[in-house]
Amino acid sequence: MPDGPGNPPPARHGTLEVICGPMFAGKTTALLARIAAVRAAGRRAIAVKPARDTRYDPGALATHDGRREPAVPVRALAEVVAGPGDAVFVDEVHFFGSDAVPPIEALLAAGADVTVAGCDIDHFGGAFAPFDALLPRASVVTRITGTCARCGAPSTHSERLLATRERVVVGGIGDFVATCAACFRPMAR
Repeated sequence: MPDGPGNPPPARHGTLEVICGPMFAGKTTALLARIAAVRAAGRRAIAVKPARDTRYDPGALATHDGRREPAVPVRALAEVVAGPGDAVFVDEVHFFGSDAVPPIEALLAAGADVTVAGCDIDHFGGAFAPFDALLPRASVVTRITGTCARCGAPSTHSERLLATRERVVVGGIGDFVATCAACFRPMAR
């Protein structure tokens, strides 16, 4: 039905921003900057993290260099409730896998703006879910690189140093190293 006298305007659909890249590139730092900007504009910001990510601080988004922002730890993104005008920020979205997509779509349909951050390439060198589904839906995509630990080139991969075949492992310095594509040594499947 077209807008006009007596017809309500269509409901606002939220926007999706994806921040992606390897470990140690500054994805969480970028997320914290966006949270600060939203709050400075007087909007409600909801910071969310996977409950299983207890590195540094179980109740906060935390950067490797010690910056923190209080966050709600959740087991599933379906636990997040937001409405029109709210801004939802999800760190380490790859921990949720493909299960993140329907709740993110529901938040967007409710009028919330959603920004997610995480590793888009796994330690095997393949695409990490949910990035395969979120990237085509995003209004803004920011791909961040760091510095390759081996040669100093821009890093694009997170190489796992731990001897485990689990797809998602909570880890940090000493467990992973950021590398460029040329220096990346993927774990054998």
